[in-house]
Amino acid sequence: MVLSSADKNHETPLLPEQDPEPFIKRTGTLWTAVAHIITGVIGSGVLSLAWSMAQLGWIAGPLAMVIFASVTLFATFLLCDCHRSPDPEYGPGRNRSYLEAVDMCLGKTNAWACSFFVHVGLYGTAIAYTVTSAISMRAIQKSNCYHREGHEAACEYSDTYYMLIFGAVQLILSQAPDFHNIQSLSVIAAVMSFAYSFIGFGLGVAKVIGNGFVMGSFSGVSTTTSIEKMWLVAQALGDIAFAYPYSLILIEIQDTLKSPPPANQTMKKASTMSIITTTIFYLFCGGFGYAAFGDNTPGNLLTGFGFYEPYWLIDLANTFIVIHLVGGYQVYSQPIFAHFEKWICEKFPENGFLNNEFFLKPPLMPAFRWNPLRLCFRTVYVVSVTAIAMSFPYFNQVLGVIGGVIFWPLTIYFPVEMYLKQMNIEAWTRKWVMLRVFSYVCFIVSTFGLVGSIQGIISAKLS
Repeated sequence: MVLSSADKNHETPLLPEQDPEPFIKRTGTLWTAVAHIITGVIGSGVLSLAWSMAQLGWIAGPLAMVIFASVTLFATFLLCDCHRSPDPEYGPGRNRSYLEAVDMCLGKTNAWACSFFVHVGLYGTAIAYTVTSAISMRAIQKSNCYHREGHEAACEYSDTYYMLIFGAVQLILSQAPDFHNIQSLSVIAAVMSFAYSFIGFGLGVAKVIGNGFVMGSFSGVSTTTSIEKMWLVAQALGDIAFAYPYSLILIEIQDTLKSPPPANQTMKKASTMSIITTTIFYLFCGGFGYAAFGDNTPGNLLTGFGFYEPYWLIDLANTFIVIHLVGGYQVYSQPIFAHFEKWICEKFPENGFLNNEFFLKPPLMPAFRWNPLRLCFRTVYVVSVTAIAMSFPYFNQVLGVIGGVIFWPLTIYFPVEMYLKQMNIEAWTRKWVMLRVFSYVCFIVSTFGLVGSIQGIISAKLS
């Protein structure tokens, strides 16, 4: 039943028999949603944007960031209206995840296709965060070495040890039952993202002032062949695509929000605030990084050692990055945990090993509950993520591949299709044509970025 506008102005709480989850207390607010979004959006992607801008130049670089931000925000608005059905604000049907929304609006076949991309995106992001955290931890050690031995010293260290440390931390944190149990971790992670973004921005400004001029060009990095330039541009677009989409966790975040006001309205405000904030950060960090180093801009602004001093500030920034990625890893992994564990428990509802929960009270620590299925599955998940990260520790290329794979289907295609279906927009009307063209153009750009990033991984592996 779709409520009339008069009904919407006087919202009546759903009765227990109407609400599929009447006993879940939702306490999220505009600000907790903003914290979750910033934690998910400002991650390892921001560190590659100076390099991406260097490939595109002073005109195409900022323009690409603004376009990706606008596209992401527009698609997000479409997706926010798919949390509840049939009415986007007060419909009795509630979707707890992106997959449930696709299933509800588009059917099982589309849900299976979406499931593939969602889990590839979430899993790939966990890999990227593992790679990035290890690079940042290694950068702290290298920074201290350069400070002691001089900038020409051979301070080379392996990433493997640090990936294992990061994986061990995630083994523990992954035992948190669900999204509602990691809100404080998400807030801390969001604060860390602001902190290291400010440091990167400040170091870039200081470097530009020290140089006395702005480096870079309108066309970006010069290459020996046009084919090489094309691949670098494609990889840069893939990196920018990775830096923006958080569509795959949007429904989960929206499901934590209390109402009134309606959750879709709160989520749209939170998305607008978050995207504007992150885009400003991206333009400042990417722009000043490129202005400071020009064609020599490192792939990772805070770990590529364009900056050597003050070494303690480099160490502090990379410490903030690691703390942020610890939280970001959980934000992207919890939806995988929830989906798989719900599916397996529904398959075997009488199995005590899968469904029973136990309470433990360690000395000097608060009691916590654990479940054998959660312990086993999440351990295998973290171990596999760490193993793949150790096999492909290529920062820019990995980000580009993940961005190219997930940007179009999850940020553009499914939100557009769900919106068309839920709003009953007829074929070949003006709105229908515009949304189709919008989707097709984004598909072409996303594919271009994906192909370029795959080529980058192959080249890096062979070299």
